[in-house]
Amino acid sequence: MTDWTTSTAPDLAAIETLAREVIAGFPPELSGHAEMVVLRVEELASDEFLEELEIHDPLELTGLYDGIPMTEKSASEPQSFPDRVWLFRRAILDEWASRGDVTLGALVSNVVVHEFAHHFGWSDEDIATIDRWWE
Repeated sequence: MTDWTTSTAPDLAAIETLAREVIAGFPPELSGHAEMVVLRVEELASDEFLEELEIHDPLELTGLYDGIPMTEKSASEPQSFPDRVWLFRRAILDEWASRGDVTLGALVSNVVVHEFAHHFGWSDEDIATIDRWWE
Protein backbone atom coordinates (compact mmCIF):
# COMPACT_ATOMS: atom_id res chain seq x y z
CA MET A 1 0.00 0.00 0.00
CA THR A 2 1.28 3.47 -0.87
CA ASP A 3 2.21 5.64 2.08
CA TRP A 4 0.46 8.86 1.06
CA THR A 5 1.78 10.69 4.13
CA THR A 6 5.20 10.89 2.46
CA SER A 7 4.10 11.19 -1.18
CA THR A 8 4.09 14.39 -3.17
CA ALA A 9 2.40 15.28 -6.44
CA PRO A 10 4.43 14.44 -9.54
CA ASP A 11 6.51 17.45 -10.59
CA LEU A 12 7.16 18.82 -14.07
CA ALA A 13 10.06 16.44 -14.60
CA ALA A 14 7.93 13.39 -13.72
CA ILE A 15 5.22 14.42 -16.21
CA GLU A 16 7.89 15.01 -18.87
CA THR A 17 9.41 11.58 -18.21
CA LEU A 18 6.00 9.93 -18.66
CA ALA A 19 5.45 11.91 -21.89
CA ARG A 20 8.86 11.02 -23.31
CA GLU A 21 8.18 7.33 -22.63
CA VAL A 22 5.01 7.61 -24.70
CA ILE A 23 6.83 9.37 -27.55
CA ALA A 24 9.59 6.73 -27.50
CA GLY A 25 6.88 4.13 -28.10
CA PHE A 26 5.52 5.76 -31.27
CA PRO A 27 5.71 3.51 -34.34
CA PRO A 28 8.75 4.09 -36.60
CA GLU A 29 6.69 5.78 -39.32
CA LEU A 30 5.74 8.51 -36.82
CA SER A 31 8.72 8.67 -34.47
CA GLY A 32 10.97 10.58 -36.87
CA HIS A 33 8.32 13.24 -37.30
CA ALA A 34 7.70 13.37 -33.56
CA GLU A 35 11.39 14.00 -32.88
CA MET A 36 11.06 17.34 -34.68
CA VAL A 37 8.50 18.58 -32.13
CA VAL A 38 9.60 20.41 -28.99
CA LEU A 39 7.96 19.01 -25.85
CA ARG A 40 7.23 21.56 -23.11
CA VAL A 41 5.71 20.87 -19.71
CA GLU A 42 4.45 23.84 -17.72
CA GLU A 43 2.35 24.27 -14.59
CA LEU A 44 -0.60 25.88 -16.41
CA ALA A 45 -1.42 27.24 -19.85
CA SER A 46 -0.42 30.85 -20.41
CA ASP A 47 -3.03 33.61 -20.46
CA GLU A 48 -2.20 34.04 -24.15
CA PHE A 49 -3.14 30.43 -24.95
CA LEU A 50 -6.29 30.64 -22.83
CA GLU A 51 -7.42 33.85 -24.51
CA GLU A 52 -6.71 32.50 -28.00
CA LEU A 53 -8.72 29.34 -27.27
CA GLU A 54 -11.43 31.23 -25.34
CA ILE A 55 -10.91 29.06 -22.28
CA HIS A 56 -11.61 30.71 -18.94
CA ASP A 57 -10.40 28.01 -16.55
CA PRO A 58 -6.74 26.98 -17.02
CA LEU A 59 -7.54 23.60 -15.44
CA GLU A 60 -9.60 22.75 -18.53
CA LEU A 61 -6.55 22.64 -20.81
CA THR A 62 -4.33 19.60 -20.27
CA GLY A 63 -2.34 19.88 -23.50
CA LEU A 64 -1.92 21.89 -26.68
CA TYR A 65 -0.31 21.47 -30.07
CA ASP A 66 1.23 24.73 -31.24
CA GLY A 67 2.46 24.55 -34.81
CA ILE A 68 1.55 23.77 -38.37
CA PRO A 69 0.27 20.23 -38.93
CA MET A 70 2.41 18.11 -41.24
CA THR A 71 -0.46 17.94 -43.73
CA GLU A 72 -0.38 21.75 -44.08
CA LYS A 73 3.36 22.37 -44.25
CA SER A 74 4.81 23.80 -47.42
CA ALA A 75 8.43 23.75 -48.56
CA SER A 76 7.84 27.09 -50.27
CA GLU A 77 6.67 28.65 -46.99
CA PRO A 78 8.93 27.38 -44.21
CA GLN A 79 7.76 28.19 -40.69
CA SER A 80 9.93 30.37 -38.52
CA PHE A 81 9.25 28.56 -35.23
CA PRO A 82 9.39 24.94 -34.13
CA ASP A 83 6.26 22.86 -33.63
CA ARG A 84 5.56 22.37 -29.93
CA VAL A 85 3.44 20.11 -27.80
CA TRP A 86 2.60 21.64 -24.44
CA LEU A 87 1.49 19.65 -21.41
CA PHE A 88 0.03 21.43 -18.41
CA ARG A 89 0.83 19.62 -15.18
CA ARG A 90 -1.79 21.11 -12.88
CA ALA A 91 -4.61 20.54 -15.36
CA ILE A 92 -3.45 16.95 -15.90
CA LEU A 93 -3.28 16.31 -12.16
CA ASP A 94 -6.69 17.91 -11.65
CA GLU A 95 -8.27 15.70 -14.30
CA TRP A 96 -6.47 12.62 -12.94
CA ALA A 97 -7.81 13.30 -9.44
CA SER A 98 -11.34 14.12 -10.59
CA ARG A 99 -11.61 11.05 -12.86
CA GLY A 100 -10.24 8.66 -10.26
CA ASP A 101 -10.50 5.74 -12.69
CA VAL A 102 -7.25 6.00 -14.71
CA THR A 103 -3.58 5.89 -13.92
CA LEU A 104 -1.54 9.04 -14.30
CA GLY A 105 0.51 7.29 -16.97
CA ALA A 106 -2.60 6.45 -18.99
CA LEU A 107 -3.86 10.03 -18.78
CA VAL A 108 -0.51 11.53 -19.81
CA SER A 109 -0.32 9.01 -22.64
CA ASN A 110 -3.73 10.00 -23.91
CA VAL A 111 -2.92 13.73 -23.81
CA VAL A 112 0.43 13.20 -25.56
CA VAL A 113 -1.05 11.01 -28.30
CA HIS A 114 -3.92 13.47 -28.80
CA GLU A 115 -1.61 16.48 -29.19
CA PHE A 116 0.83 14.67 -31.46
CA ALA A 117 -2.14 13.52 -33.58
CA HIS A 118 -2.74 17.22 -34.29
CA HIS A 119 0.90 17.51 -35.42
CA PHE A 120 0.34 14.58 -37.77
CA GLY A 121 -2.67 16.43 -39.24
CA TRP A 122 -5.65 14.94 -37.43
CA SER A 123 -8.52 17.18 -36.32
CA ASP A 124 -10.35 16.77 -33.01
CA GLU A 125 -13.17 15.16 -35.00
CA ASP A 126 -10.76 12.67 -36.61
CA ILE A 127 -9.32 11.78 -33.20
CA ALA A 128 -12.80 11.38 -31.69
CA THR A 129 -13.77 8.77 -34.29
CA ILE A 130 -11.15 6.37 -32.96
CA ASP A 131 -10.54 7.62 -29.42
CA ARG A 132 -13.57 7.48 -27.11
CA TRP A 133 -11.40 8.35 -24.07
CA TRP A 134 -13.38 11.41 -22.98
CA GLU A 135 -16.80 9.75 -22.92
